[in-house]
Amino acid sequence: MISTLLVLIPGVCLAASLATAVLGPRVLGPRSHWPVVAAIGLAFLLSLPLLAGVYRQAQTATERGGSVGYEHIVTLWTWAAVDEAHWAHGGDRFRIDVSLRADPLSAVMLVVVTLVAFLVAVYSIGYMHGDPGYGRFFAYIGLFVFSMTMLVSVSNFVLLYVFWEAVGLCSYLLIGFWYHKPEAAAAGKKAFLVNRVGDFGFALGVFLIWTTFGTLNFHDTVDSAGHAVAGVLGQWGLAHPKLWYTPGWSLTAICLLLMLGACGKSAQLPLHVWLPDAMEGPTPVSALIHAATMVTAGVYMVARCAPLFVASRDAPQMVAAIGAATAFVAAVIAVTQTDLKRILAYSTISQLGYMFLGLGAGTLLGITAGMFHLVTHAFFKGLLFLAAGSVMHAMGGVIDLGRFGGLRRRLPITHVTFLVGCLALAGVPLLSGYFSKDEILASIYPLGLEGQDAGLYLALFLLGLATAGLTAFYTFRAYFLAFHGEEKIPHEAGHHAAESPPVMTWPLVVLAAFSAIAGGALWMTGDLESLLEATPSLAGLAKLESAHAAEDGHGTVALVSSLVVLVGIGLAWWVYARRPDTLPRLVRAMAAVGVYQLSLGKFFFDHAYHVVLVWPLAAVARASAWFDRAVIDGLVDAVGRLPGALGRSLRPLQGGLVPLYALGMLLGTLVLLGALLL
Repeated sequence: MISTLLVLIPGVCLAASLATAVLGPRVLGPRSHWPVVAAIGLAFLLSLPLLAGVYRQAQTATERGGSVGYEHIVTLWTWAAVDEAHWAHGGDRFRIDVSLRADPLSAVMLVVVTLVAFLVAVYSIGYMHGDPGYGRFFAYIGLFVFSMTMLVSVSNFVLLYVFWEAVGLCSYLLIGFWYHKPEAAAAGKKAFLVNRVGDFGFALGVFLIWTTFGTLNFHDTVDSAGHAVAGVLGQWGLAHPKLWYTPGWSLTAICLLLMLGACGKSAQLPLHVWLPDAMEGPTPVSALIHAATMVTAGVYMVARCAPLFVASRDAPQMVAAIGAATAFVAAVIAVTQTDLKRILAYSTISQLGYMFLGLGAGTLLGITAGMFHLVTHAFFKGLLFLAAGSVMHAMGGVIDLGRFGGLRRRLPITHVTFLVGCLALAGVPLLSGYFSKDEILASIYPLGLEGQDAGLYLALFLLGLATAGLTAFYTFRAYFLAFHGEEKIPHEAGHHAAESPPVMTWPLVVLAAFSAIAGGALWMTGDLESLLEATPSLAGLAKLESAHAAEDGHGTVALVSSLVVLVGIGLAWWVYARRPDTLPRLVRAMAAVGVYQLSLGKFFFDHAYHVVLVWPLAAVARASAWFDRAVIDGLVDAVGRLPGALGRSLRPLQGGLVPLYALGMLLGTLVLLGALLL
């Protein structure tokens, strides 16, 4: 049954996308959403028994006392097999199978992706109603979900890269969906180009994996004795006897290149600049990209490759440092933004940084905490983006917080659900974000560590705490500006600003419920952590001493982080709701130390890229264009003009006068006679 489900989940999404693309414009018309919405809903329903089956098998494997974990691989066909291509150290020929896998990590991702995608697709029925590209939009959505479900289901690095690129293609198509708008077209191109940098690193990492390990499979087939045969992500990382000669530099290089790919897809420093501009696409696209699909691909990939990163001495610290720096910088930028969707975009960048911070702990606790935050973040960030879309729908497309406010009475459902999302994002106790965020902070809490590692993780822990306070502040800043204070309605909304239709509000209610209770339920039962531990690539990773110390300090971490969050919320309430007159003083204080300018200027990353890359390349392009026109085209044109010039020089000889021709013949004869005599 698991084999059938693995094929059906992405298969129904692809079939629906193709059907909508072919039938939508002429046959389906305003009902173009039905195939895709039904297919994604069916994919979600199919992912539930898949998760249940994997859960049962994982429990059975755990009860047997094995450390291999559970995986089920189905091979559909062989894509490529080159007999002449062999690994330098021996082994089998180069072979790429189209294989799908079911293990705890992929099963959890399939449920999250299809659930959030289904709610976003339902919401899109109301949001995109009447758009000229209605059918095209849903065809893209179906293709997007198909690509993401394949990305988390494949079983080797080549197919992972293929669908990594497919997800990028779909994001490009959807970000630039309204291509007639110059801003949307530019945002799509920016996302495409920035991701090319990360994807190039990822491709190099895949090449290096083959030359180092002689296989591109995550794991090869489990043998009859129940042990994993050699694979890149073996149960003990690089401890497999066949891999004893693996040089340390190649392992570190692989991790660096894979992380470069993750930085592109998951918008981490310094490749984060494309994600805020991606807000030019339709709001449901923003919710889908930020909550369940593209940006989570990098987190999934690093979690999948955890044995490689753990086996490398420096890679975990690198991942944690990038994550902590990204989380803090993005949170600082979000404090001064006025575009509601861009605030949430920088929030996504920051929360993804949190996930990488957990993965960078280098322990099983940190890896499961990062994936736990991915799950909870999918719910409350999807909720916040869809609620922002509901506000935008009511305000006639306006999303600037300076142009509207006091909407809590006009948009009661949007107001309540947005508040739930803000509480979860800020990490208020007992909501989903609280449990997953504190798990991450606990995983890097440096209790029990000594030496340089202790100092590094202490700094990262403090940076994570500061980010938690900033997150609470900017989240509730947006909430108070949008829903409290004097009511302001922009003229674009006319006199009809009202709550969104039920097809848009019901997904908000469902996501709000998950945002409120999912984190607590998963934390209290411990099912998610125990399930993820049965993933083959994680089953052999022992909890290090530092992980146990972090668990012992969880209560302290939870208390401190809760106090920091409450201080951030209280400060936002005081400045934006209770005493707005204090805002100028706060701005002046931030400006005095240069923080306000950095935040408002987005740390000038875009300016730096323009100075370092865009302007020099533009200058080279202009010089190349001049050289092409003046030199290359000039030479080509000169060659083309030469026959004409020769013809014009001989034209006077053809005057049409017979005496002149006779004179010419006489002169020619005299010249010939003279030559003979000489």
